[in-house]
Amino acid sequence: MSDHDLAIVVEGLRKKYGDKQALDGLDLTVRAGTVQGVLGPNGAGKTTAVRIMSTLLRPDEGRVEVAGTDVRTRAAEVRARIGLLGQHAAVDEELGGRQNLEMFGRLYHLGARRAGARADELLERFGLADTGRKAVKQYSGGMRRRLDLAASLISRPEVLFLDEPTTGLDPRGRTEVWNAVRSLVGGGTTVLLTTQYLEEADQLADRIAVIDHGKVIAEGTADELKSKTGGDRVDVVVRDAGRLADAAALLPGEVTVDEDRRLVSAVVGDRMAALTGTVRALETAGIEAEDIAVRRPTLDEVFMHLTKEDAA
Repeated sequence: MSDHDLAIVVEGLRKKYGDKQALDGLDLTVRAGTVQGVLGPNGAGKTTAVRIMSTLLRPDEGRVEVAGTDVRTRAAEVRARIGLLGQHAAVDEELGGRQNLEMFGRLYHLGARRAGARADELLERFGLADTGRKAVKQYSGGMRRRLDLAASLISRPEVLFLDEPTTGLDPRGRTEVWNAVRSLVGGGTTVLLTTQYLEEADQLADRIAVIDHGKVIAEGTADELKSKTGGDRVDVVVRDAGRLADAAALLPGEVTVDEDRRLVSAVVGDRMAALTGTVRALETAGIEAEDIAVRRPTLDEVFMHLTKEDAA
């Protein structure tokens, strides 16, 4: 892959706050027109990396190019080509949605007429056209974040940074933002998404990088990362909690037990053979199951597995 195919190139990125090493040789590349997910625990360095890539913070060491432009030597040009949606709302709650977008347009020197036209276009695009004159304080959480997202697109950015964009939203609000992000990528925008919601990365990201202690510890598609946990899993919920240990003894390989949920789970190879074999073994042992399922690992399990490995 050549640099011409890449919207973001990060090499050897380091940043220190006092004695704390926030970024410790971070390397990351993002193909143009895709969604790159970035996962990590609190303090892993996600927000610091976004602040550097969006020119809000200078790195101590390393090379960063966004949209083919060096963030250190040509910061103003980078800012003209990117959008940023941070963790906290940037809009004025006393103003209406259209007024907010017009204000952002004027800040980008669009002029009154162009700012108004762009505001109308974005309100329509994000399903907010009927609420454009309503004060933002009357918006739902999902509507407010969609307006935030619209504001970050005033300048038609090539690259959009979303730093935990759905924090605090209910499931409906998160779904509204997810749909908006999908429409952006369909139009050719490159998105870098940091999140603590693993389902969010699973839903949106073409590729995912897991960051811990300021560096990437794993990267790939969601399926590739899930395969790192050892394959599919068979889950059995037993009716009688007293038979949990008996059920666990019937499952192959490494077995985990969740007593509160009456659940036993094991990593398996051949998913269908494991399913039929487990059903037969339970019947033979006289253990009644409320539910039996074969599934892929979740990204939560991947995340816990990878960060546990890194800590070791």
